Amino acid sequence: MNPLLHLGCTLDEVDPPRWPAPGADATRLVRTVHALRHSKLGDLRPGDLRMLVAQRVALHCTLPLAALLLLEEPLLEATFYPGDLLLTAAGAPESGWAPIPDLRTRLSAVIAALPDAGIAELPQGSAEELARFGGRSATQP
Repeated sequence: MNPLLHLGCTLDEVDPPRWPAPGADATRLVRTVHALRHSKLGDLRPGDLRMLVAQRVALHCTLPLAALLLLEEPLLEATFYPGDLLLTAAGAPESGWAPIPDLRTRLSAVIAALPDAGIAELPQGSAEELARFGGRSATQP
């Protein structure tokens, strides 16, 4: 499924079945993720995508949208720090990337071209995470 063709739809519409309402004792994270499933794909902000990808929600929709943002601005600050969306996407399971190998290849090339100074600003262990994704040499910072 190409999420760009469904920007006016919600995750509940394109990723059935619809989720029931969260329980009364649900955490803030659970309530937020449930609420985001009612947002139109085109309305999801970078921070929303970071949260949904991190929680492995509808990766066939959320991961391509995140990747497209990252192709334009790889060190985008979604919520916490510059590059947080990139590290979240790079840490997504292979099963999430399997349907979109072209986006993975393009994002790997973008990561490989990042300046060492940009990588050095990321949290400890980020260079290794990006190397596992396939975009950089493990010897780079």
